[in-house]
Amino acid sequence: MTNWLWESDLEALLRGVTLFVSRVRLSKRVSAFPRARHPYCIDSGGFTELQRHGRWTLAPAQYIEEVRRYLSDLGADLCRWVAPQDWMCEELVIYGGAGRRGMLFHGTQEARGVGASSPDQDLTTAVRIHQRLTVDNALELRRLALDIPFICVLQGNRLEDYVHCERLYAEAGIDLTAEPVVGIGSVCRRQGTTEIAEIARHFAAKGIRLHGFGVKTLGLASYADALVSADSMAWSEDGRYSAPLPGHTHKSCANCPDWAVRWHRRIVQQHLSPAA
Repeated sequence: MTNWLWESDLEALLRGVTLFVSRVRLSKRVSAFPRARHPYCIDSGGFTELQRHGRWTLAPAQYIEEVRRYLSDLGADLCRWVAPQDWMCEELVIYGGAGRRGMLFHGTQEARGVGASSPDQDLTTAVRIHQRLTVDNALELRRLALDIPFICVLQGNRLEDYVHCERLYAEAGIDLTAEPVVGIGSVCRRQGTTEIAEIARHFAAKGIRLHGFGVKTLGLASYADALVSADSMAWSEDGRYSAPLPGHTHKSCANCPDWAVRWHRRIVQQHLSPAA
């Protein structure tokens, strides 16, 4: 929740935790933000954009303008990095349809140039288009805003797709091994698979410092050693379908900082501590 960034009564509870806030939430606030008290990263909200619209409704220059406002208000010194406007490559995102709990996905046919009466592209072709859009966006954001720490993101479906995406960056003059952190996307719905662990370890072995987008507990149990950081909303889902903590009067702990911190500590102890 965005207010966790600055609320003084949460300062002790959240000390030592980097917060991951979405542009989707940040954009709802019209007035100035208070100064942040914790280090943070900004997510672009790409999953929501593609799920709802099948494309980005925000031009790169508009996104940069928004991000500059957030950094100016919250404090650029505490911002670790900002995600680009990448294009996820899950089949559901690409082709559209109904996901878990009835979540509807628009599909990216229009953005990929597929007409209403035309047959859709095969998955590999569609993934290649999403990858090119992802890399081109990262290049444009960096060209337009050298002052903002935009990261690069690897997108794909199979290992060979992610390798192809790395090649696109290399052809553009970007050595991912020299980047402070590189996002790896489209893993959210394949958490416990050996395939994703294989992909993460492939790039970690090359010296690429990976951030895992939307990595749940199954994923961390499988390949946490290949990541330098990860974000997750699994704590919120866990809180939504569990009884509230003792003494908590809200209906669920889906937006509760106490629940989030307990989840975080448990995950660190289980999967990220030296003894794990």
